[in-house]
Amino acid sequence: MSVEVLDSATIVGFVEDEEAFNAFIGDRFSSLDVDRDGCLSYAEMLRDLQGLRVLETHFGVDVKPDPDEVAHVYGSLFGQFDHDANGLVDLEEFKAETKRMMLAVADDLGFLPVQMVLEEDSFLKKAVERELTKVAA
Repeated sequence: MSVEVLDSATIVGFVEDEEAFNAFIGDRFSSLDVDRDGCLSYAEMLRDLQGLRVLETHFGVDVKPDPDEVAHVYGSLFGQFDHDANGLVDLEEFKAETKRMMLAVADDLGFLPVQMVLEEDSFLKKAVERELTKVAA
């Protein structure tokens, strides 16, 4: 983890850089596709979703959430990616939903820079790295 400064332009710039965005999405998708069938099952995506710890922390403090609530939230998140509701997420669905979510984050951030703690292999960290490389060039 690292503390980084970013704003909406950092995220939007990364999403609009098709080469960088597609490379990140392809790598992330491949790392999740354990059985290498070209689609993500709920079980394959669940590990990544659980890593988000959506309900397991409250202001940085671990809490014991209701298991039914956790299952419902993760099921809903998977459903957001499974656009055709076939129980699997293909690369195009994964790319489209990740793009939609990241642009929503950018919209919420606005243009004022904020400091955030970011996971090393996260989308936001990759966006910051891309921005730093661009500035250094």
